[in-house]
Amino acid sequence: MPTKSAAKSSKVISDIEKEALRETIRERKAQSRRRPGDERAEGEAEVQAKIAELVPEERAMAKRIHELVTRAAPSLVPRTYYGMPAYAKDGKVICFFQAKSKFKVRYSTFGFQPDASLDDGAMWPVAYAVTKLTTADEKRISELVKKAVG
Repeated sequence: MPTKSAAKSSKVISDIEKEALRETIRERKAQSRRRPGDERAEGEAEVQAKIAELVPEERAMAKRIHELVTRAAPSLVPRTYYGMPAYAKDGKVICFFQAKSKFKVRYSTFGFQPDASLDDGAMWPVAYAVTKLTTADEKRISELVKKAVG
C-alpha cells in the first residue's frame, strides 16, 4: 500500500510531465556526447524526427514554423527540448514549438526562453497560442525570432 506521501507526490506531476522530463534527460545526455561539428546536423535530424511523429495538422504547423525560424535566424541550432522542436544559441534554447498533443491542451504554443532578447518595458509576452498560421502570423513569428536572437 502506497504511503500518503507517495500517493500525494504522484499527483504533483502528471504522467505526461514525467515522460517529458525523461525525454529531456535523454536529450541532454545525447547532446552532451555530441562533437561541436555534429551539433547542427544531429539536432536537425532529431527535430525532423519529432516533427514526423506529430499528427498531420500539427506536423504541417511544426514544419512551417521550422522553416520560418531557420530562415529568420540561421545561426540558431535546431535541437529538441522536452521532446519538441527548439532552436538554441550558444547551447541555450531561445525558442520552441510545443504541439497541443504533447500535453493534451487545446492549442499549440510557440514560446521563448529567458535568453531570448524580447525585453520590451517591464512586461512582455514569451509564449503564443497558435491554432493556425496566417501570413500575418508567419511574419510576426519571423520578426519575434529575429528580435529574440538579438
